[in-house]
Formats: sequence, C-alpha cells, structure tokens
Amino acid sequence: MSCPKCGHSASPEATECDRCGVVFAKLHARSAPSRDDLATPLPADPPASASLNRQDRIVFVARALTVAGLALWTWRFARAPIGTASVLHLPNLVFHEAGHVLFSPFGRFMTVLGGSLFQFLVPLILAGALLRQGDRFGAAVCAWWAGQNLLDVAPYIADARALQLVLLGGRTGAEVEGHDWEYLLATLGWLRFDRALGAAAYRSGLAMMIAAIAWATTTLRAGRKESQTSAFNSRPSSASAPRALSCRRRGE
Repeated sequence: MSCPKCGHSASPEATECDRCGVVFAKLHARSAPSRDDLATPLPADPPASASLNRQDRIVFVARALTVAGLALWTWRFARAPIGTASVLHLPNLVFHEAGHVLFSPFGRFMTVLGGSLFQFLVPLILAGALLRQGDRFGAAVCAWWAGQNLLDVAPYIADARALQLVLLGGRTGAEVEGHDWEYLLATLGWLRFDRALGAAAYRSGLAMMIAAIAWATTTLRAGRKESQTSAFNSRPSSASAPRALSCRRRGE
C-alpha cells in the first residue's frame, strides 16, 4: 500500500510511514465521517402559510365564499328599490306568522307587532346562542340575517297609508281591513310617518348587514391567524433533535 499523506510505498503490515512518520490509524480516524455527518438531515420547516391542515383550509375557503356571497347580496339589496322581492321573504314569513301566535297572550297590539318583531328576533336569538358556543362567524351571519329582516319589514311599514302591498292571501291591504303596520302606526298616531319610518328601517337593516359582514371578515382573519400560530407552535423544534442525539451519545 502507499502512504495516504506522502504517497510513499509501505508494507501492508506497517502501522506508520517510514518517510513522513504519519500513523495510519490516526490518519484514518481523522478522515472517517462522524456520526453527526452520517445522521439524516432534518427537513426544513415549512412556511407558516402551509401550517394550516386540510380541514382548516376547507373551512376557511367555505367561510370566505360565504362572506363574499353576503357582500354581493348586500350590494344588490342596496341598489334595489325598497320592496324588491327576495328569496328570503318566504322563510322570514314563517317566523312572522309564528310571532303573531306567540305574542297573542299579550293583547291585540303585541299580537299584531309580534309578527314583525319575532322575525327580527329569531336571527338575534340564534346569534346569541352561537356566540355563547364560541362561534363568532356563525353569529355574524345570523346578525346579517337580522338586518335583512329589517329590509323585509321596511316596505310593510312604508305601505301603512297606501295599503298597496300584496298580502299573504293575494290581496292588497286596501282590499281587506288594512294590515299590521297600518294598525300599529294608526294606534300610535304615527301613520303620517310611515314612509320615513320604512326608509329608516331599510337603512338600518343595510347598516346592520354591512356591520355583520365586517364582523365576519374580522373573525375569519383572526381565526386563520390563530390556526397558523397553533400549528406552528405544535411542530417539534428542529434544534432539539441534534441535542437529543448528542445526549444519547454521551449516555452510550
């Protein structure tokens, strides 16, 4: 064999070089790879944006689409004249009619008012229940629905004197004995303010819907940030693995 350092020929049994005096065993020990070098390198930490698991991403995308849809719907409501028909009118009407029954023990005035009042209260009750469970996004969506119910009631209020709104039976208020808000405003002496009150209810509903969308957006962004932070903190530190390996070596 030849000396790894100077290239001088040496016998296979030689332990050191006759020319340079290097000890072969020491030279091989220094050039041999260490156990740290042979250890499998740890993968690089993924970026924070990749820390969301698949379920979190699905929920985030679904909620983001919901917010976008509500924003578009609100914009269309804002551009439409008061009294424009909506697909939500019939579901709202179910709670409206139920409100008349629920408030009937409290006299005629509350029985009549109970229809409009209950269809506005149902989304708020649901929002409160969801908020107690920690579902702020669901509460924001229900708050949006409550605002939309004000839009649903607004033309009813504004029609108190004209009585041209088509009612549940297919006839207008003028063709029957008036309707709820004609009776309510006449009882209060506010009949001449019907259009102003209807417009105020419409604007209040729009403001409530916009505020609910802002709340849902803020909740969505905060929830995503919390999920990223939680996932990042749950990952094992890459610096801890070499230390644990070193400790095992010292204990061997």
